[in-house]
Amino acid sequence: MAASIPLGRARLGNGKLFLIAGPCVIENPRHPGRVARRLKEITGELGIPLIFKASYDKANRSSIGSYRGPGMERGLDILADVKAKHGVPILTDVHECVQVERAAQVADVLQIPAFLCRQTDLVLEAARSGRIVNIKKGQFMAPWDMKGVMEKAATTGNRKLMVTERGFSFGYNNLIVDMKSFPTLRTFGYPVIYDITHSVQRPGGLGDRSGGEAHFIDTLGPAGVAAGLDGIFMEVHENPAKALSDGPNAYRLGRLRGLLKRLLAIHEATRA
Repeated sequence: MAASIPLGRARLGNGKLFLIAGPCVIENPRHPGRVARRLKEITGELGIPLIFKASYDKANRSSIGSYRGPGMERGLDILADVKAKHGVPILTDVHECVQVERAAQVADVLQIPAFLCRQTDLVLEAARSGRIVNIKKGQFMAPWDMKGVMEKAATTGNRKLMVTERGFSFGYNNLIVDMKSFPTLRTFGYPVIYDITHSVQRPGGLGDRSGGEAHFIDTLGPAGVAAGLDGIFMEVHENPAKALSDGPNAYRLGRLRGLLKRLLAIHEATRA
């Protein structure tokens, strides 16, 4: 079992499934709070530790015209408000070393986006912040190649590290998840997370934006949990068709409770 990480009253990686969830990007000042409130209700009822996620900036966009978010300063103010009002830990992405110190003032978990997982300076700066760091496996990386990335981060003395599988590039505009990835990542000794929603993304699949096959989330989620996970990552939205980013691979918030119940049952059966 991976070493567990304390986060508030919860521990991540102690055998209990946890959830990282929220909208892809901050769409307006009120939306994150509405989603966080509903997520807290659902996870509270099911007894699942929750980390709320949303990005203040989506730096990796298919088109220059794609919505990126409100920017770091305004976005972090919004996330700080969500944290204060709803009492949820916060995860957000950092894209450059200069963002780390400011983001760490608000976020409990700093996330290294998949395309940036080999950026040594960014990985080290995030780890030096002392915050929990979630590193997403690049779509171009074999699972065993992430060992070096995690070792980089650990050289800072920060062992509060997590690693996330989000699919591997498979031909053009497609991703695939190899279930052998999960036991491989677990050998590194850190909590392993499955980003279910990004693994059904079709990067650039709609020409000027990414597509997705969200209907496969109900299949891949249970398969990943059965393979052995510590946490699951999902982008959720009350109306994915109107989401400003990653709507085609987002999960409908109104359906989340049912899926989580299935995942919990599988997780318990697997542990037994």
